[in-house]
Amino acid sequence: MCIKMAEPERPGLSMLDKLLPVWILIAMAIGILMGYFTPGFAQVLNAWSFGTVSIPIAIGLLWMMYPVLAKVKYEELGKLREEKKMFGVSLGLNWLIGPLLMFVLAWIFLPDLPDYRVGLILVGLARCIAMVLIWNMMAGGCSESCAVLVAINSIMQILLYSFEAWFYVTFLSSLIDPSLTTVVNISIIDIAVSVIIFLGIPLIAGIITRFVLVRQKGVEWYDETFAPRLGPLALIGLLFTIVVMFSLQGDVILSLPFDVLRISLPLLAYFMLMFFVSFFIAKRLNFNYDKNVTISFTAASNNFELAIAVAIGVFGISSGQALAAVVGPLIEVPVLIGLVYVSLWLGRKFYDREPGDPIVCDTD
Repeated sequence: MCIKMAEPERPGLSMLDKLLPVWILIAMAIGILMGYFTPGFAQVLNAWSFGTVSIPIAIGLLWMMYPVLAKVKYEELGKLREEKKMFGVSLGLNWLIGPLLMFVLAWIFLPDLPDYRVGLILVGLARCIAMVLIWNMMAGGCSESCAVLVAINSIMQILLYSFEAWFYVTFLSSLIDPSLTTVVNISIIDIAVSVIIFLGIPLIAGIITRFVLVRQKGVEWYDETFAPRLGPLALIGLLFTIVVMFSLQGDVILSLPFDVLRISLPLLAYFMLMFFVSFFIAKRLNFNYDKNVTISFTAASNNFELAIAVAIGVFGISSGQALAAVVGPLIEVPVLIGLVYVSLWLGRKFYDREPGDPIVCDTD
């Protein structure tokens, strides 16, 4: 059984849970307005960085991810060793279908805007290792399976991101338009540092927290008393991250509304297509609802922090590529929170599952 976060529909929820979509939209608006009207604030935030990693965003992500990873029942991960079908499906969706779909959509929607197109391709290549943990828990997915898939994506990101960036941005794009000579030089070390910071630190902290407190207080106290208290911390960390992230580029977003709209259309199509294609593939392969949700949200989400860091590091903070990467979470955050509610509806329609039902992570 997985740890389950309270759904938005269940009675007795805190105000933070009930109005989460509203809080997210407010956080986005606050961030954008702060970046637009107080550019000095964004400059201060930009000054706080370690290599290509923004320290304020890193703090928000660690704050957001630690409670989620502290809830994972690591002692039960051994049960997932035989889940080769789930891992194979997830790898195919994340590293074959996802990047190719974003590449196709970027060329369809932005054939005349190569800088924005490259930025979108970089977003499509960066598979999610952070916010997907939040969406998965809200939708009633399996936390153990999600933790394993996030770890696999992290390893694959280190191994494949640089190669796939060359393949899609340089090689494949040049076949479509021979005049294009864009080269993306990405350090594997920079990618590894990003993964270690955004996943490694909260993962280790979560493992230590669970095993130490379970040994001292017992499993029942940990799962029924301590773990439920962590949920609000994760959501507050999410809201903090959103405010910081959008304040960094608020002036650019409001100054170029038409460009933002052009970039938003392929992103919207991407997130919707990836979620629904993944959901119905997993349904056809007879995965239960909890595994299906985990597969679908893992496939539909992206590692925006890595994509933004790469775009800024390679092309510069004022580049079109960086703007496209920044618009990524502007679309992803509200769309994915909407898909949480969609997934709960799909659970009732196709799995006869109601919000609040126990989450089953056992092997199918």
